[in-house]
Amino acid sequence: MATITVIDEKTIKIAVELEDALRMIEEAESDPELYANEILTIAEKMPEFQYTYFCFYAYDTAALFEKMLGIDPKQYLSFSLDAPDAFFYTLYGGMKGLSGMARLCRSLAAERTDVEVNI
Repeated sequence: MATITVIDEKTIKIAVELEDALRMIEEAESDPELYANEILTIAEKMPEFQYTYFCFYAYDTAALFEKMLGIDPKQYLSFSLDAPDAFFYTLYGGMKGLSGMARLCRSLAAERTDVEVNI
């Protein structure tokens, strides 16, 4: 489980482990339609950051991250993330594995929107 240490009213330190990546993957898998854009962004963008330098807030991909934490780090001016490489590699692998389903969900959602607009 993620450990959050409040340094002061403006700063927190977040430490996560491999299990936290697994929880994020399980959450994404539980509602791929809700998390489709986030799944695809993580799967597509993590390689650009050599996987382990990925920033969840760079692409608005923090909903899963915040759900795992149980807090909104944006409430603080500064936060750091301490995570083993295994966290990032596992998260990437899980999101890459869910990316086909996420693309399908996004496509079906777009079709529903088109049908609703055309009615």
